[in-house]
Amino acid sequence: MARRQRIHFPGAYYHVILRGNDRQDIFFDEVDRYKFYLLLQEGIERFGHSILSFCLMTNHVHLLCQVSDVPLSRIIQNLAFRYTRWINWRQKRVGHLFQGRYRAILVDADEYLLQLTSYIHLNPIRANLVKDPSAYPWSSHRAYVGKEVLPWLRMEPVLAYFGNNMQRARSAFLDFVNENIQNGHCDVFSHGDIADTRFLGPDDFVDKIHDNIEPEHMRKPAIPEIIEAVERLYGLTGGGLVNADRSFKMAEARSMVAWAVREMSDDTLTDLGHVFGRDVTTLSSSITRLTARSKSDHEIAERMKNLHKILVDFATLQA
Repeated sequence: MARRQRIHFPGAYYHVILRGNDRQDIFFDEVDRYKFYLLLQEGIERFGHSILSFCLMTNHVHLLCQVSDVPLSRIIQNLAFRYTRWINWRQKRVGHLFQGRYRAILVDADEYLLQLTSYIHLNPIRANLVKDPSAYPWSSHRAYVGKEVLPWLRMEPVLAYFGNNMQRARSAFLDFVNENIQNGHCDVFSHGDIADTRFLGPDDFVDKIHDNIEPEHMRKPAIPEIIEAVERLYGLTGGGLVNADRSFKMAEARSMVAWAVREMSDDTLTDLGHVFGRDVTTLSSSITRLTARSKSDHEIAERMKNLHKILVDFATLQA
């Protein structure tokens, strides 16, 4: 059965949950968490979205994100890919770090923005890690109450609920979160509405989205998706292509990635060069050679055709 398509429109708010594969840890020390902060900041600068609140637990992450023109799928795919590459390098491991498809719930900000931020900040309380959310160093709560500065964090939409005076707003926000400590787990914040788990909001909010917003039926694939597809096509271990050797098979697989990026993606060969550690000229030349070979090599031509189909199908299902 095809997965239901994600909904995108500029200005949409999402509660994003990224979990470790098989519930494994995704953070091993504070260096990893600071690296994740850096990747969040770089993503904001590149894609133009906002992070309004977050919490980094040991084996999963909560993000409250507002997108602009770039779809959430591209933002999170890029973040997960780059962070996985970091962990695989630090831990000398290969393969996937995160569990399958990330969860993203489209949220009615007017109804739930404040409550969802509180819910995210109270994750360490529910996990019995601390008794005071301000004591947990890896969420946005300390920044909200003025104990930490995170320049890339956008707090204004939430604090605006409590007025224009920043000091009073921070104090009122702290009181609000503390009042919610005893509320425990709220299933809808993690799983969305029972009728459609992609949404969290009243019926009129969901109806308006269904009536007026078109899903991205043919979203262009990003570099991480293309690499994953090529690894499957060539029978390579997940994540192995990035650190692969210079054998003929690996060179051909990389050329196949470069071809797909140029032909099918909004990403560029410059972006791919940063991933593979190669310059644009080298990648462009490899595409030229691969295309020339495909005219006389039936197997290569068939792989290119299959890769194109895989990426079209993948984009249609994942949008």
